[in-house]
Amino acid sequence: MPGFVRVTMEERIAIVTVDRPQVLNALNAEVVRELTMTFEHLAGARDVGAIVLTGAGEKAFVAGADIREMASLTGPEMQRFSDLGRKLGDAIAGCPKPVIAAVNGFALGGGCELAMACDIRIASDRARIGQPEINIGIIAGFGGTQRLPRLVGPGRAAEILLTGDLVDASSAERIGLVDRVVPHDRLLEEAKALASRIASKGAMAVALTKACLRAAQEMPLSAGLSYETAAFGIVGGTEDRAEGMRAFLEKRPPAWKGV
Repeated sequence: MPGFVRVTMEERIAIVTVDRPQVLNALNAEVVRELTMTFEHLAGARDVGAIVLTGAGEKAFVAGADIREMASLTGPEMQRFSDLGRKLGDAIAGCPKPVIAAVNGFALGGGCELAMACDIRIASDRARIGQPEINIGIIAGFGGTQRLPRLVGPGRAAEILLTGDLVDASSAERIGLVDRVVPHDRLLEEAKALASRIASKGAMAVALTKACLRAAQEMPLSAGLSYETAAFGIVGGTEDRAEGMRAFLEKRPPAWKGV
């Protein structure tokens, strides 16, 4: 049976595409589970250096959760659906490979939350982003109330979450919700180029940098600094550290081994 998530490889870049364009790539439980398994697999794939996440079609990255499915859920079932979304966010944020969201259109509700779980967000100039759950009597349930204030600050987050208003691409860049806005027809090209630059670095250094960045979001400063010091010691004992320094001194490109 065909799934709703496509993975294609271009050299060491995995391009993950949510493929339900007929419903603007809306997230139902099946799609969320499939995405989670995809990221869990890619986390351990040695031939993957970076990941680009996007949506199929010209209109949407992910236009939220599938309301047709949610409409019949009970309160406990809603909580279980939220837990599925949390596990997906954790799989993306905890993946040792950097994940770049290529936001090609609407990123609403769960779509905005999916993008926020990524490490870097590049948006099409056509993108519109938001958390409109309040408009249908619910709240963000896939991490929006937690990740959004960490990106844009508590006041901006409160306005977005409590009004349900959408943010256009240029405003999203201005407030830090996305990191870069590019012309729509160059979006995937720009995302892949950035992913390729990252994938050309040593895998251990990349993974540990990502882990330290995550620690900065979750730990007090003193604990985060201790975490960084420990990570610095770990990477200092790798073969790639020795190779990288030899290559620098010998004025040649490094030949990374990933260990």
